[in-house]
Amino acid sequence: MKAVRSAVLAALFMGYGAAYAAPYKVSLITMDQMDRYWAAVDEGAAKAAAELGGVEYKWTAPDVKDDAKQIQFIKNEIGEGVNAILLAANDPDAVTSALEEAAAAGVKLVYVDSPANFPAAATFTTNNETAGAAAGRELLKALEKAGVTEGKIGVINVNAATASTAARERGFRKAFEGMKYTLLETQYGEGDVTRSAMITTGLIAQGIVGLFGANEGSSVGVGNAIRNAECKVLGVGFDASDALMALIQEGHLAATMVQNPGVMGYEGMKAAVAALQGKAVSPEPVDTGVSVLTR
Repeated sequence: MKAVRSAVLAALFMGYGAAYAAPYKVSLITMDQMDRYWAAVDEGAAKAAAELGGVEYKWTAPDVKDDAKQIQFIKNEIGEGVNAILLAANDPDAVTSALEEAAAAGVKLVYVDSPANFPAAATFTTNNETAGAAAGRELLKALEKAGVTEGKIGVINVNAATASTAARERGFRKAFEGMKYTLLETQYGEGDVTRSAMITTGLIAQGIVGLFGANEGSSVGVGNAIRNAECKVLGVGFDASDALMALIQEGHLAATMVQNPGVMGYEGMKAAVAALQGKAVSPEPVDTGVSVLTR
């Protein structure tokens, strides 16, 4: 009996030793590291990695949203021998060649937040068009409550290429179809707070009645510009951060759409490890949901 127990313990020790000697290497690559949103994705992924054990995990990303920089980060991780990449693609097509290189190297791909147009083991995201429509309805409610039934509405987006924010804009614009409001041509601020605020200030000077920020940086820029202008323009944003919550509490934004980035990171990590272990993982996109945050 003692010999059997020793053999079992030895086997367990060897198993654990093997797991820790050669853990799965998994990297999260986001669009940038500017937004609190991406930090929440990282926290979810890190939590799952700790629970699963045997995972060497890190978060890495460009300093700003830039296709060439993100491609280089993907190539760097392939060169470092990662087993899986959790990716929030800045552009759904620009990264294709880098993802082909990853697949050829046997790297498992899982999309979080923003998928690319390339096959992956799993995808965890928000139904962005539906969420954008919800944002539009929230702005409509705020405008109607204020007695504003027509006028110009501005849209501050990240860029024309990012699939997630483009879908939000589509949904937002659909919410105003058949209404008396005029939606202006989209302005792009690259998700930068200062640039988005400058664009918003210019739109406010044109006499707009409402604004939509398509991501965290855009939304904070919108709210800051409304605050600085001390005007009655109504704004609705996307994502959640301390800055956005403060702008809502102060009345500079009517609402913001809150995603579940922590869930994306957590479930993304679990799916990546399951795929590495040869377990069945559904490639169908999983909608992690959205809720409305108001004052």
